Amino acid sequence: MLCRSAEVRRRHASAILPACRDLAALERHDLKCLAYALAVLDDEPLVVLHRPTGTGYEVRIGGIGDNFQLHTLLAHVLVGGGYVPGTTPSAQSVRLATDPEPAQGRSQTIVTGAFELLAPDGRRIWNEGLPDDIPAVRGRRLLVLDEPTYQRSWNADRFFPHLPGTAELARVLTAKETRIWFAHTSPGPGICRPS
Repeated sequence: MLCRSAEVRRRHASAILPACRDLAALERHDLKCLAYALAVLDDEPLVVLHRPTGTGYEVRIGGIGDNFQLHTLLAHVLVGGGYVPGTTPSAQSVRLATDPEPAQGRSQTIVTGAFELLAPDGRRIWNEGLPDDIPAVRGRRLLVLDEPTYQRSWNADRFFPHLPGTAELARVLTAKETRIWFAHTSPGPGICRPS
């Protein structure tokens, strides 16, 4: 039910998610699927800054089960849309992330990461985590994209087979807006560059 209804997620997440996370912290129950389902963001604005090009974007996301799926869709929107350089994810990987029809079994489709996902303070946002892990600044979730520190790839299947993700470019930020958002970021200690 949580995968099929944003209304059910909204109605119950605030009551159940904190208890679910408290139980998970005790390491006695594996509630990852429940916690991830309750933390799914629906129609959420996300400010995305691409550090190598110094550009900024507002992207609306929803129904994304983990940051692997988010990473794939951001690369589709930004690289595939010609806004930033990189390798566009395959059409098959994007279909697996967004298809309204439930996924049928496991695929062999692989996605190669286009970015390093970073919090505004420079800490890494792991692909294994959730869009809900992205911190808010001035009332908006703020994600910084940087050059990947190493090449990573993953299976393109989505975490929740019945929950299609969406990521749509709402607008390209002006140079002034981008500078203002970048003022809230730092490279931080979270990234260790290979020598």
